[in-house]
Amino acid sequence: MAGSIVVFDPVAPKRDGPQQSRRALDGLAGKVVGFVDNGKPNFNHLVDDLAELLKSRHGVKSTVKHSKRSASIPAPDEVMEDLAGRCDLVITGAGD
Repeated sequence: MAGSIVVFDPVAPKRDGPQQSRRALDGLAGKVVGFVDNGKPNFNHLVDDLAELLKSRHGVKSTVKHSKRSASIPAPDEVMEDLAGRCDLVITGAGD
C-alpha cells in the first residue's frame, strides 16, 4: 500500500525588496530591550521575570513592552516603529 505524506516547510519565503541590515550587539549593558507579548497565557509573567534578570545581571538600561491581541496576527506598524526606534534588541515569544 503506497500512500502519500505531505510535508510542510516552516521556513518563511525570502521577501522581495530591500533587506534590513542587522548589527551584532557588543553586550547588553546599557541597552534597551523590547518585548512583544503575543497574547498567549503566561508570556507576560516570563517577560516580567526576564526583564528583571536582564537588568540585574546584565546591566540592561530599560525594557519596553508591547502586547498583541493575538498570536495569529502581526504587531501593528506603530508598535514595530516604536520598537525599532527605541530598542537595541527585541524579543518575541509564546506562553502557555
